[in-house]
Amino acid sequence: MIGAYLLDTNVISGLLNGDRKIIEKLQEVQLLGVEVFISCITYYEVLRGIIVVNASRKMLMFSEFCQEVTIVFIDNIEIIERAAEIHADLKLKGTPIQETDILIAATAIARGLILVSNDSDIA
Repeated sequence: MIGAYLLDTNVISGLLNGDRKIIEKLQEVQLLGVEVFISCITYYEVLRGIIVVNASRKMLMFSEFCQEVTIVFIDNIEIIERAAEIHADLKLKGTPIQETDILIAATAIARGLILVSNDSDIA
């Protein structure tokens, strides 16, 4: 059985920018009945980008998309603890990544979700 997905910010951006590959994959996932989630961090990142450029069409698309997925909040200490562990591990390896990416990854780990990303930082 396919697990549930946590979509990274760059996947949502691709969707809003009309990336056919992402659109087709999300349609396929929907047909399979796979649960799709986004982090509140992703919500924040996408929303702030839309607001900056005042993109009303993308705002409507994003709003409609958010009605079809579940937004996961950072509402337990396990997510923060995982994020701290990831941050420390990457810093010790000399490969730090953005804090928002760490929080999104930690959310996926703590919630047992499969992180879907186009970001080379998250593998």
